[in-house]
Amino acid sequence: MIMSRALNSDVQPTSSRTMRPKAEPQVLDRGEAFQPLIPVLTGVVVAILVAVAIAYGRSAGLVAGLWGASGVAVAVWLRTSRGRSNDLMFAAVLTISILIGEIVAGNKPVLAAAFTVVNMIEIVGAVLLARRFAPTLNLSTLNGAASFLFFAAVLAPIPAALGSVVIQSQMGQADVWHGFQTWWFGHALGIAVLGSMGLALSRATLKRLMKPAKMVEATLLLACVLAFYYAGFTGQMTAGFILLPLLVAIAVRLGVAGIAFALVMVTVLSVGGAMMGHGPYAQGSRTEQVMMAQMLVLIGYMPILLVASLLEERDILAERARVGRERAERASEAKSRLLANVAHEIKSPIAGIIGIGDLWRQGQLGAVTPQQTEMSEMLVMTARQVETLAHDLLDVARAESGAVRVDLRPTDVPGLLEDVRRTCLLRPDAKKVAIDIVTEGDGLIAVADSQRMAQVVANLTINALKYGGSGGRIVLRASRADDCVRIEITDFGPGLSAQKQAQLFEPFNRLGLERSSVEGHGVGLALAKRLVELQGGSIGVISAPGQGATFWVQLPKA
Repeated sequence: MIMSRALNSDVQPTSSRTMRPKAEPQVLDRGEAFQPLIPVLTGVVVAILVAVAIAYGRSAGLVAGLWGASGVAVAVWLRTSRGRSNDLMFAAVLTISILIGEIVAGNKPVLAAAFTVVNMIEIVGAVLLARRFAPTLNLSTLNGAASFLFFAAVLAPIPAALGSVVIQSQMGQADVWHGFQTWWFGHALGIAVLGSMGLALSRATLKRLMKPAKMVEATLLLACVLAFYYAGFTGQMTAGFILLPLLVAIAVRLGVAGIAFALVMVTVLSVGGAMMGHGPYAQGSRTEQVMMAQMLVLIGYMPILLVASLLEERDILAERARVGRERAERASEAKSRLLANVAHEIKSPIAGIIGIGDLWRQGQLGAVTPQQTEMSEMLVMTARQVETLAHDLLDVARAESGAVRVDLRPTDVPGLLEDVRRTCLLRPDAKKVAIDIVTEGDGLIAVADSQRMAQVVANLTINALKYGGSGGRIVLRASRADDCVRIEITDFGPGLSAQKQAQLFEPFNRLGLERSSVEGHGVGLALAKRLVELQGGSIGVISAPGQGATFWVQLPKA
């Protein structure tokens, strides 16, 4: 309890199931002073854990099967220490604490000093490896949790375990291999479960878990751990798997901190029970029973911590996606309002300019020269282009905001194509281009808004005139495709590359033709796509460089 308060009063909260992942390690803020009391309190806890483990937990000669001191030391060191001086202070306090615990437990000074050295090698190695390979110390991500467990919990104890083999050999212990395994498994368990719990606990996590409903749920789940342990591990039953569904449930409901605490309980019960001759591994020596219990937790139960990390990462990414989606929706709404406002502000003065230009061109404002007539015509033509742009902007804004209403009725597609053809033939750029209509089959009736569909087809045909008119021919085709009516507008111009096809329907993207002589604003295709989708249809393009382009629209058949 002392350690928990020390940890959570001096560190910044880490990620929880409802928080976004942090990029910074879970350590003190730079402006926050390092508290010397933290290593002192940690040293007291470590000394007590060392003394208790040696006095009551030895299962392989001089080696204890349960060892939590390293896990506590690594967790607090990683959470609180920053800078070389603080690291040196922590190392000094931990060295003294472990030595005191060894001596209090009854080890002779030389043996106590030797075990203190190998324990410090393990703790320092775990801290360095965690900082190197899991620098964010964020166990709410699968990569962070896996890196911490592998490098800090699995690899770091190996040199210390080898050092313990040397010490055991010098002390005349025969079975040093079992001592090596017991040390490695026991210390790996301590760092894995206590280290993970220490890193996962934060003010935000505690706040979430301290809610009344969550406290009741956590109490019931952890009580079930005790009941399941009693059912699966007492007597001679071989039913360690009985805990798996419950641990998965804890991982889902309580997250990394909850499953880490549950694994601490399971480790103490399993390994401690094996020391007392209980559990599914009652056969063989006590050393073998303890190692089997250690392996059960390490291999059978510890991966569930990764499941909890994966679930928390999923929740964090889902929350991030939700926030991003809401931000994008707000930005889209703001953009739509801006487009609508701009379009409205443009329309009124442009109408006045067109009216004045017409009066000037017709001579109603006084006599005009041929040059002035030409200039007035250019003025009116440019103003009408701006007016068209204003209408398109307004339509885009309405379509994005969902304000466009479509009146879906049976629509004669060949008749619609003929109306568009006649309109487009009046354009100046259609004088040297043949526009043909091809209908394949009868009953080409689509469910569509005839006015909006004519707007879409006219837009595609005008684009074909502007960008593909060099081919001299444009074909408007209507046909059946499954349960749809398909409209195709084909030109025989220069065609489009795959890269340009991917950008065609982006608003205000003219594919690098901004400085060309071809008029346009990059709005028409984006508007056409939205209008087609509002009518329950789809739109696309088939093209290749030098082979023209075919824009197609598919609408539900009436």
